Amino acid sequence: MPDVLMTLLVLKTRQVEQLRLFYQALGIELAEEQHGKGPVHFAGRAGDVVIEIYPLPDDGTQVDPSTRLGFAVQNLAEIVQTLQGIGIKIVTEPRETAWGFQAVVKDPDGRSVELSQR
Repeated sequence: MPDVLMTLLVLKTRQVEQLRLFYQALGIELAEEQHGKGPVHFAGRAGDVVIEIYPLPDDGTQVDPSTRLGFAVQNLAEIVQTLQGIGIKIVTEPRETAWGFQAVVKDPDGRSVELSQR
């Protein structure tokens, strides 16, 4: 069976700036980009994965809050405190679990984001 690696994750939102602030608080450096006449968006890297934040089109498309993401971070407690400071909902405070020191938060669009201490 061949190895498969994720290389791209595109998140679409009506709250581009809020989502940018959220993912930057995790430590993902996001830069503004625009390809040709396409929409202005933000892109950065989490390891080998390019993460892009695009505006949702104005066609009634809804954000899917059922998506769950996971990131390994260096300073979990500090990051959770920063997220609280910008009004992010903390679902599960940082705690030791069977899988390590973890917390679960909601991004501005309501997606669950699992954070694990590296």
